[in-house]
Amino acid sequence: MTSEITEITEIKEGRSPDRPGRLEAAAPWEKSFRGWILYDGACRSCTASARRFGRIFRRRGFLFLPLQTNWVMKRFDLEPGAPLDEMRVLTADGRDIGGGDAVIFLARQIWWAWPFAALARLPGMHKLLNRGYRWIAAHRGCNHIACSLPPQRRWPGWIALIVLPVLALLVRDRVAPWVFMWLIAAAIFFDCKLLTFSRARRQLAGVRVGRVLGYLFLWPGMDAERFLRSPASETPEQKLISRASKEVSSKMPERAGRTRALSHKRAKTAVATAKILLGAVLLFGLARLAPHPLVTGWIGMIGMILALHFGMFALLAIAWRAYGLDVRPIMDAPLNSTSLGEFWGRRWNGAFNQLAFENVFRPVGRSTGPILGTIVAFLASGLIHELVISLPARTGYGLPTAYFLLQGCGVITQHRVPRIRHGMAGQFFTAFIVAVPAFWLFHPPFVRNVILPFMKAIGAL
Repeated sequence: MTSEITEITEIKEGRSPDRPGRLEAAAPWEKSFRGWILYDGACRSCTASARRFGRIFRRRGFLFLPLQTNWVMKRFDLEPGAPLDEMRVLTADGRDIGGGDAVIFLARQIWWAWPFAALARLPGMHKLLNRGYRWIAAHRGCNHIACSLPPQRRWPGWIALIVLPVLALLVRDRVAPWVFMWLIAAAIFFDCKLLTFSRARRQLAGVRVGRVLGYLFLWPGMDAERFLRSPASETPEQKLISRASKEVSSKMPERAGRTRALSHKRAKTAVATAKILLGAVLLFGLARLAPHPLVTGWIGMIGMILALHFGMFALLAIAWRAYGLDVRPIMDAPLNSTSLGEFWGRRWNGAFNQLAFENVFRPVGRSTGPILGTIVAFLASGLIHELVISLPARTGYGLPTAYFLLQGCGVITQHRVPRIRHGMAGQFFTAFIVAVPAFWLFHPPFVRNVILPFMKAIGAL
């Protein structure tokens, strides 16, 4: 790989008569050469990234080269031993792109990195990404003197959840409320993604870049270890379950089993597609006919939830399962819940519920007991919804938190009263506690100030 990164180490700088300012590469494949990706060769993480992405960008005409290379240091007037604060891209036509702009430029060269490149086009995101890049560059692990200092006290992993939301707050007054809502939601989402990925990475080795990008950008779940784990790295218990399922399936006629599996997949795909269409009808059709703006907003929100959470996310789950990954759907028939614990713990938005269970309920419950663990977990969920709902609306503070505290109290009550834990009584109690106070969660100011303007912006009104 070292030879691939440094295969071309000599260039001649000059101005061609036909293409002024062009950087000419002395290479056998000069016609396909598009430029250099210059990285800090003294940084272990930077070097590892160069090795990991070297083949990907080589196919696109870019070669990695350390910034410490003699001609590079002369070109950029770099002092030997001086700390290097950013990567650079030096294109064949002489353009010099550095820092966060270089990352965005490289993302545009790869088709599967389009979500990141598209995100950079949103209002305020360019500055946000640049600041994020500067922070990462200042805290990367390397061999510099600054990086050789004694490590600081390690903070709990959930502290990472505040990084991107704090950056998103910087553009709050410069964008529309509905834009800020999506920005803060995306910030919390990707912080959670990075948190779960970093933890799973410690348990797994040899995870492919494509799988990592699929987890970060093409799967809404937070089950990083399950998503990234390859069949070869399954635990003994998982191998035993897989073997048992294969033995059961082998007893069935092969053709009948395949036919049944295919028809089951088609049925799920049809149901998910129907939910997307129904959501679109509610959002772009029936919402216009509502007699009151608040009713319009609620119909629009129901349509968005149907299309996104029950439709698109379900199709993603079907696709990843067809690819061979053991992922669980985000929504698992929540209307079938007979208890609040089942509704919030397994059937509704399993991604963040799993995250709250592992990072809040489990550690708090171990030290103080399950009752306080439940309350703290729902309190944390309420505070997150305050950021996504009340903060963009600039009012209604406390209502989402009150809603989730009520849910926590309902879980505890239902657990202690067996009569309302199962059956019809359990379903009625669950539906009542979840649905009736829902206007605390999506309070009227949020509908008026955020949802309705968003619906207008996308042409639903």
